[in-house]
Amino acid sequence: MADVNRIRKELKDCQPKSTEVVEAAIVCEDNLLHWKGKIKGPVGTPYEGGEFVIDINLPQEYPFVPPKMKFDTKVWHPNISSESGAICLDILKNEWSPALTIRTALISLQALLSAAEPDDPQDGVVASQYKKNYAEFAATAKFWTETYAQPKKPEQEETAQAIESLMSMGFAEEQCKAALQKAGGDVNSALTALLG
Repeated sequence: MADVNRIRKELKDCQPKSTEVVEAAIVCEDNLLHWKGKIKGPVGTPYEGGEFVIDINLPQEYPFVPPKMKFDTKVWHPNISSESGAICLDILKNEWSPALTIRTALISLQALLSAAEPDDPQDGVVASQYKKNYAEFAATAKFWTETYAQPKKPEQEETAQAIESLMSMGFAEEQCKAALQKAGGDVNSALTALLG
């Protein structure tokens, strides 16, 4: 049976703090064994600026058996499947120790983003590109980060940008707000209404 007290303590250690590069929370209050983690892309890597979501399932035998982790966020990396998000990392398999925690596992995943192991790949295509044409690999990884791992903007910021965009076409602010509200925030529908 999973050690509930330890899991609660680990959960507390993973609470978001502004300075942290990793965080995690349970998905549903009545299930302490299913978590979502988040790691920030390391500075100076193609993953910089990205936020990567990790699905974490703790087995009943945790901490004596490693957690099952996979990337929910699509990522281009030799040790992470570009299809399924499966991860090739020794501490999530045979090198796991009960002394390790979810937090240390997430920090290890962040370190893996900085230091790939292309000779022990999870994704052979990515590993091959990494070894044969690093510049192309880095450009692809950066593109995937920008496409899939950008933190979502707050709705107000998106709405403000939409209003500004419509106003730049010569419409009055109040007209733009009304059209956007009527269109449920859809800029194209609002523009069609304004033009119509």
